[in-house]
Amino acid sequence: MSYSLNRFFKAIGSSRQVFHVKLNRFMQREDEMGQLSLIVDQVRENHPGMALRDLYQIIQPATIGRDRFEYYFKQMGYSVGIKRSFRRTTDSNGVIRFPNLIVDKELTGVNQVWVSDITYYRIKERFYYLTFIMDLYSRKIVGHSCSRTLLTTHTTIVALKKALKNRDINEIPGLIIHSDGGGQYYSNEFRKLTKEAEMVNSMGKTAYENPHAERVNGIIKNNYIRHYGPKSFIDLIKMTNKAVQLYNTEKPHRALNKLSPIQFENIINEKLNSSKRTYGVKNEKITFTYNRLINSSKVVSTI
Repeated sequence: MSYSLNRFFKAIGSSRQVFHVKLNRFMQREDEMGQLSLIVDQVRENHPGMALRDLYQIIQPATIGRDRFEYYFKQMGYSVGIKRSFRRTTDSNGVIRFPNLIVDKELTGVNQVWVSDITYYRIKERFYYLTFIMDLYSRKIVGHSCSRTLLTTHTTIVALKKALKNRDINEIPGLIIHSDGGGQYYSNEFRKLTKEAEMVNSMGKTAYENPHAERVNGIIKNNYIRHYGPKSFIDLIKMTNKAVQLYNTEKPHRALNKLSPIQFENIINEKLNSSKRTYGVKNEKITFTYNRLINSSKVVSTI
């Protein structure tokens, strides 16, 4: 096998090391491009007339140059003047998709469904990226990341590892990790991590099938970080950490009988440990159907 591979590399005029460097670079670019169109859609919703060159300048993707960026998105129909629907969609060819497993899913406790999404935050002329993972039952943000790029190793991998650490577990058999169709959620690295944790991958085709993740993006960005006014990436990291902590510990949720996610989880844990006490918590069992996701979960803009 080694001899055959050496002949192959010799035939293509490359070494094994150079080949793998190019392959890794290609895989990184594919991961970033898988999410990049979703970010471009977000920006274009707010700036429908912004030229591709200006989009490239503020997004500054790590693995693609300006000319290739412009060519790619022109081919995708993003040139200014071309009418395009900017409803976020994940339909495309040649990528991995997972079925939406949270339709008609009944939740009876934490660590059954986690939802996740990536959004951007702009400071001056630079974009940074925020990834959140939320437990759908308790609404607690269990993992998050702030990054300079859209690479999987900087976004979803960091957030998921933090979520597992925060839950103090390495494996959660059967837990559904639900997302949109961004490349960071079907990349090899992310799928390897979810497989090791015995998670099940799930995807929606549009933002309307991932409304709770969209909503938490908007809450953290618009209700917290914008008011803090970060001036740098370091500021953004500190202020996002602060926002997540306050959201988890103090923000009341109507779906949780006006409790914060931490308060709700604490009460559930106490009830599991003691059957003698009764609490006025109405959210012990939550049923999510497709119609409820669409009709009762209005998506809050993350722009």
